[in-house]
Amino acid sequence: MKPKYVLALDQGTTSSRAVVFNSRCEIVAMSQRPFNQQFPHPGWVEHNPLEIWSTQSFVMENAVNKAGADWTEIVALGITNQRETTIVWDRATSEPIYNAIVWQDRRTAEYCDTLREQGLTERIREKTGLILDAYFSATKIRWILDNVPGARIRAERGELCFGTVDTWLTWRLTGGRLHVTDVSNASRTLLFNIHTLAWDEELLDLFDIPRSILPKVVPSSAVYGMTECPQIPSPVPIAGIAGDQQAALFGQQCIEPYSAKTTYGTGCFIMLNTGDKPHMSENNLLATVAWQRNGETAYALEGSVFVGGSIIQWLRDGLKFFSSSADSEALAASVEDSGGVCLVPALTGLGAPYWDPYARGTIIGITRGTTSAHITRAALEAIAFQVDDVVRAMAADTGHTSTEMRVDGGAVSNNLLMQFQSDLTNVKIIRPAVMESTALGAALFAGLAVGFWHSTDEIGTLLRPERTFTPQADPAEMERRRRLWHKAVGRSLHWAEQSE
Repeated sequence: MKPKYVLALDQGTTSSRAVVFNSRCEIVAMSQRPFNQQFPHPGWVEHNPLEIWSTQSFVMENAVNKAGADWTEIVALGITNQRETTIVWDRATSEPIYNAIVWQDRRTAEYCDTLREQGLTERIREKTGLILDAYFSATKIRWILDNVPGARIRAERGELCFGTVDTWLTWRLTGGRLHVTDVSNASRTLLFNIHTLAWDEELLDLFDIPRSILPKVVPSSAVYGMTECPQIPSPVPIAGIAGDQQAALFGQQCIEPYSAKTTYGTGCFIMLNTGDKPHMSENNLLATVAWQRNGETAYALEGSVFVGGSIIQWLRDGLKFFSSSADSEALAASVEDSGGVCLVPALTGLGAPYWDPYARGTIIGITRGTTSAHITRAALEAIAFQVDDVVRAMAADTGHTSTEMRVDGGAVSNNLLMQFQSDLTNVKIIRPAVMESTALGAALFAGLAVGFWHSTDEIGTLLRPERTFTPQADPAEMERRRRLWHKAVGRSLHWAEQSE
């Protein structure tokens, strides 16, 4: 018999990836291609939707070829994606009417301020579990409809489609026959009621968005339809869709309540499984849908850190401290500590638990003795401090203190960062053998839907940790460092607002 595989499409913020998995949850082949980041104005971040599709279609073909597989051996396809990023396209021609507005984009921050002044924050949070912020899709959709000539009229006539990136890829993969999104992505739009699990009429009216442009909401694991595009010669079932962080939570098999993972990517995303009911946060975290499968819905608490690994990219590309991000660990390790330097990486504002779009990056504590090594160490530690802030907020919300955390993403290969994270947060950090947790989650959702894997119990026997980090530092010293961090954060808050 020929081997069988599951293909995962992992469409991220800076690159498109495709990963082929075998029945043992092992990576057989992977392909990745970056695409352009566009910054038309300060605080604006855009992608070309056609470039997202072209890079994603290239890597999926390339990964299958590298695996030495025939498309008839691909039993299912799963999709995971950068969430909140907003695309609007012509229903008839499939042509985007504007660039994708990326989740990092802050152009609608002032509009969110206006809604807050109207006292709408709590009502929106009650329905969606989300903070009223430019991060989410609704205000981006409204901006496109109001700023692209003719867009609102065309939307009201039913001529336009909205989708997050999962919806856009599914549309393209099926030749425009499927206009769907899963519950996890829908729950990130500010338009979806996480209690009724449906688009909410009151929210649609509030943001002035026609229902006709919205996709159908489907489970995270189910057969939605078959591929129908030139790039895939034999039809493949599309059987899994989940936003990248929810996919990573499932890929790490955090399926029990209070199990948690952190993804260290462009940003950092800390997610805690809260079981079958949404847990509304009192500490500026997000209540969100984790996934839906077999008729059951799982929820999560999430804290989103806007700048994680991208602070290291900035040191590499902006300050030219090193030529490769991997070199940051050796440079940081060349000094015993940060020499009193604190770096707050608020390059696009601060996310959870602060939610301040007007915060700006701060490097404080510099002396004549400060070197690039001290600043690099401070940057790595800042990633851990931001994660620690969210973990402490989750403990305050739930009354449950986790003893371990699973990790994934590009930055977790940095042992110095992982050890400092364990020391600071005082938890066991578990790094998996399969580092592509996001892609694995998408593959698992798809594979379970078609019977490639039969249960999460079976999957649990296949996944193994690669390394575990345990706390080594003096807790009193970590608390002193935490107080210094919070002092530095205080200097960065509301900076852009104050300087105008």
